[in-house]
Amino acid sequence: MEQINEVVTLDIEDGIAVLTLDSPPVNALSAAVRAGLQQGFTAAIDDDAVQAIVLICAGRTFIAGADISEFGSDSGAQTGPDEREIMDNSPKPIVAAIHGTALGGGLETALCAHYRVAAQSAKVGLPEVHLGLLPGAGGTQRLPRLTGAEVALDWMITGRHVPVAEAAEYGVVDEVVPDESLREDAIAFARRVVAEGGELRRVRDRDDKVAVDRDKPELFADFRKKHARKFRGFKAPEAIVQCVEAAVNRPFDEGREVEKTLFAELVSSPESAAQRYYFFAERAAAKVPDVPRDTPRIPVESVGIIGAGTMGGGIAMNFANAGIPVTIVEQQPEALERGLGVIRKNYERTASKGRITSAQVEERMGLITGSLSKDDLASVDLVIEAVFELMDVKKSIFTELDAICKPGAILATNTSGLDIDEIAAVTERPEAVIGMHFFSPANVMKLLEVVRADHTSKEVIATVMALAKKIGKIPALVGVCPGFVGNRILYARRRESERLLMEGAMPWDIDTAVTNFGLPMGPYQMSDLAGLDIGWRKEESAGRTVREVLCEMDRRGQKTGAGYYDYDENRKATPSPVAAKIIEDFRAKEGVEPREISEEEIFERCTLPMINEGLHILEEGKAVRASDVDVIYVNGYGWPVYRGGPMFYADQLGAEHVLERLRFYEEKYGSDFTPSPLLEKVVAEGGRISEL
Repeated sequence: MEQINEVVTLDIEDGIAVLTLDSPPVNALSAAVRAGLQQGFTAAIDDDAVQAIVLICAGRTFIAGADISEFGSDSGAQTGPDEREIMDNSPKPIVAAIHGTALGGGLETALCAHYRVAAQSAKVGLPEVHLGLLPGAGGTQRLPRLTGAEVALDWMITGRHVPVAEAAEYGVVDEVVPDESLREDAIAFARRVVAEGGELRRVRDRDDKVAVDRDKPELFADFRKKHARKFRGFKAPEAIVQCVEAAVNRPFDEGREVEKTLFAELVSSPESAAQRYYFFAERAAAKVPDVPRDTPRIPVESVGIIGAGTMGGGIAMNFANAGIPVTIVEQQPEALERGLGVIRKNYERTASKGRITSAQVEERMGLITGSLSKDDLASVDLVIEAVFELMDVKKSIFTELDAICKPGAILATNTSGLDIDEIAAVTERPEAVIGMHFFSPANVMKLLEVVRADHTSKEVIATVMALAKKIGKIPALVGVCPGFVGNRILYARRRESERLLMEGAMPWDIDTAVTNFGLPMGPYQMSDLAGLDIGWRKEESAGRTVREVLCEMDRRGQKTGAGYYDYDENRKATPSPVAAKIIEDFRAKEGVEPREISEEEIFERCTLPMINEGLHILEEGKAVRASDVDVIYVNGYGWPVYRGGPMFYADQLGAEHVLERLRFYEEKYGSDFTPSPLLEKVVAEGGRISEL
């Protein structure tokens, strides 16, 4: 065995060279990996005893992608032919042996081999779109030559991980073999190639699939039209479409030039910078500095949920989807039956779209048991309370749970902003109490705010953070304060939007300023969707606010067909003259002469307080890091990932600019805009907000 460099070795077995890459944890294409592959392939090609070459990886995976940390640096600068050019031009057959995942640059490397043999459990894909990029090492040109343009576009636009059986169906993989014999089978495959004449089947030379696509001039226009809404704000999807068009209509080398040019534009774009930042932010959010990785976790093999409403039912689905039995408790039989019925309808709707089978519907429903007694929660490992946002009700429930639940059980509340320390204080086990703030609809939304109270144990935190991943959520740890992180920041925007309303802006003006930035809806669209009567009490209402008057008129949002907007039978919104008149009456009552307010001012006044509130949260230690705030906003509030999150966006604006604009508005509107001392510190030190 020859050690090529620190990560690549070369073995020669009866004329077959075996290049083994071993660069933990995922064999990413770092500078050392690329150098080792260049040297290893060159050595094997130059050795007259070698008839064919097998590329295989040690560890749990094939090359799982590029080393993202090198993007934008010169650490990968080439001084000669890169490993893919060497593979492409090899006079000897090269076989890529794939296990684990071959993603991004990993699949692009494999596509430069003449043949691909893959383990049964392997997956492949080109997920660069999630980083605001396109496959920049020939992937956009080679993949369509194997699969055709439509399949290649699907793989690259979705960025999905494709099972090996599907990859084999399209010729991306030549042979599928058992996991345990990949090395032996890949070598045997290489021997057969040699015995049959050593054909060099270069993907770049294939033309049959793209030739068919040349006769479909409507293909790309139709694809763009179909996905226009999904592409909005993102640059990478359109660039990928242009590259695949080039693959279909131009020679390979010309297509590669298009790919290189567009990749260079994307990698330097603010959108890709934001998406690459978010990639690392999401992974960092799972790490809690004072909770070590080896912290013991509490086994959670059964879950209880109190409340079978929209939230409780959605939470139950998450656990059933993960194969964890759930007992869901309601007070009234009608409410329980209704809740279980909604869960079944949700599953059946998913099955009707082909996402799960009818058998899976029954399997998941079989994991959910309805009950009218909290006593049935005595043996569960975790209880999640999901009832009304009333402190007295929650304290009463936790007092009962403390008496009913077994020692060691975790007691969680789904409150969106109440004081969890106050709730924990009614129990004899405050160390077992934690917040699990799901977002509605809970079976769809990815975010889980994990709320750490004063006495919550590290074991409970570690357990819930890990459990969140198991049920398909993205967890972010936050501290106890009104609204926690997400809603507390949202309150700051809401406060300013209400002020703008009284000054002269209409709800649709404010919503437009927000949605033009890239959010799916503005504050008033969001209110109508959620229901204006959340937290509203008819008996306590006195018409003191626009919202109260709307509720008194039974204009409670989309569910009643009217709120700030009017809705048709398809829930299509139009600005409401009724709401406009109510707002105008309030202005007149306050003696306000409405003025024209620019979209720029509306957006600044809605967004700057959010950034400032995020900084206050960091000052108080209610979020672990600035990037956690961004993870919360991308996954829970629709902040566009191509803008990174409010903290990252603040850096794109520039901390000095944010400070200057806050001071400008502070002078006009007072202390709601007083800059955070932490912002002043960042500016004084020349730092970055997103790195706090």
